Amino acid sequence: MARRELCCCETKALLAELRRRGRPAPARALRARALGAPGGGPLAAVSTPELVQTVRDRQRAIYGTDDRRDIYQVTDPALRRVADAVAAVVAATDLRRQPGGGYRLVTTSYREDYDLCAEETFAPQPLGCFCTAFLVAPDVLATAGHCVTSTRALHRARFVFGFRMLDARRARTIFGADDVYAGAELIARKQTETGADWALVRLERPVRGRRPLPVRRSGKIAMGAPLFVVGHPCGLPAKLAGGAKVRNNRRPSIFVANLDTYGGNSGSPVLDERRRVVEGILVSGEQDFVKKGDCKVSLVCPDEKCRGEDVTRSTVWARHVPPAR
Repeated sequence: MARRELCCCETKALLAELRRRGRPAPARALRARALGAPGGGPLAAVSTPELVQTVRDRQRAIYGTDDRRDIYQVTDPALRRVADAVAAVVAATDLRRQPGGGYRLVTTSYREDYDLCAEETFAPQPLGCFCTAFLVAPDVLATAGHCVTSTRALHRARFVFGFRMLDARRARTIFGADDVYAGAELIARKQTETGADWALVRLERPVRGRRPLPVRRSGKIAMGAPLFVVGHPCGLPAKLAGGAKVRNNRRPSIFVANLDTYGGNSGSPVLDERRRVVEGILVSGEQDFVKKGDCKVSLVCPDEKCRGEDVTRSTVWARHVPPAR
């Protein structure tokens, strides 16, 4: 990267997300979330402007109209099953044990953390995670390689299913034991600046009540094929965004699409709209926000303009996933 190295091995998972897709949260929150370091750790020496500028280098945009929907607005049972297989990647220290069992997720303000204008979509909603992952086998999750950079980083993260809006005003932030999982093993991983970016995580136990998503294992999606994505833009409760298509299909390990994704969508499953099969993992893309007076709004690009969003093809990593039974 162009600027000086910001991290040590203990904070790579969060800082890699900040460099590539992270959210510009206040310095206090960033330091507290440095993968479990209660006193702040190496991030304490890094200025807030430098962190924020690093984040802005690698963010996302809206293409055409904003197609993001909250999961409670999705009525198709098949699409809801896809959403059920998607997990938020959170710092273990952001989960609080509840007296009666289960966990409470600590959240922050989307509007305040991003200095958003009041009219920005989802501005009143909370933030609670730094990446997305999804179930590909009963005890295996796929995500972006820059979300989980080492075994140590894995052990400081948790995977939470069901972080979503219950209705227009309420987010689900209380989770039972069957919704929260720790990683037991980093099965395989790869991260490059211009190509593949993926990781597969074995969980401590099989996930209950959720179906793994089918994954393309050979061949290649067609140019112009319709797509949708499910994930946690900027760390928000889960969103489904359709209305996208493959824009560039030439490179062997990634394809480019006009998906409405943001920081926090790293690790999201990108699926063929017709076959409902995972075609890849969302990993990087266009800038997220632009200034509008004293606040910020989403960058809006025509469907065929701006750089597009990069997706690591599933065929790059599918050989490490046990075939469905």
